[in-house]
Amino acid sequence: MKKFTWIDAAALIIWLLPVAYIAYIYSSLPVSVPVHFGANGQPDRYGSRGEFIGGEAILMGTSALVYLLMKFLPAIDPKKYVKYGEATFQKLAFGMVAFFAALGIAIAFATLNHAFKIDKLILPIVGLLFAFIGNMMHSIKPNYFAGIRTPWTLEDDDTWRATHRLAGKLWFTAGISLTALVLFLPAKASTVVFLVGVGVMVFIPVVYSYTYFKKHRPR
Repeated sequence: MKKFTWIDAAALIIWLLPVAYIAYIYSSLPVSVPVHFGANGQPDRYGSRGEFIGGEAILMGTSALVYLLMKFLPAIDPKKYVKYGEATFQKLAFGMVAFFAALGIAIAFATLNHAFKIDKLILPIVGLLFAFIGNMMHSIKPNYFAGIRTPWTLEDDDTWRATHRLAGKLWFTAGISLTALVLFLPAKASTVVFLVGVGVMVFIPVVYSYTYFKKHRPR
């Protein structure tokens, strides 16, 4: 049984921050609140407070599920490699909790302040998440749950390491660059640029894993 650590306590505090913020602003929310935002960053559908709270609850539930999954990965990893990189997965789990907490607070803030364009909060938060994951990529051991999981990286450990070295540099650089770009571009342009950037970040490591495996696999 895993012990409750100080990192678990810190993650729990961060996980509860959206609850505290929503409780603080709840009385200021109108009866009908934005529950969906368009590509221009403006609300395009309204709903009840209950629907808004339901969406926030889903985010918090997802955050808790991801954290617990990463915490207990060593017990369910078929390759048993995760146990050699538990510290990395612990950092990733903590980062994911911080990401979902920031996302929940950003959505609540944009819900309260209708004039604020939500893309100027959401896209930078996601960009910083990519940069954070990129910074951790080189430390992720081969596993079936996190990282660039292609048939070629899962087949060969050298391909896994080479692919994650490349992906780490690419994701960190792209994450920082996209975060900066979307702050200054118009809403629709920033959405397009962000989606294209994410596509490139995913496509390049996948192709690289295939070419590396074909070139270096044992004869």
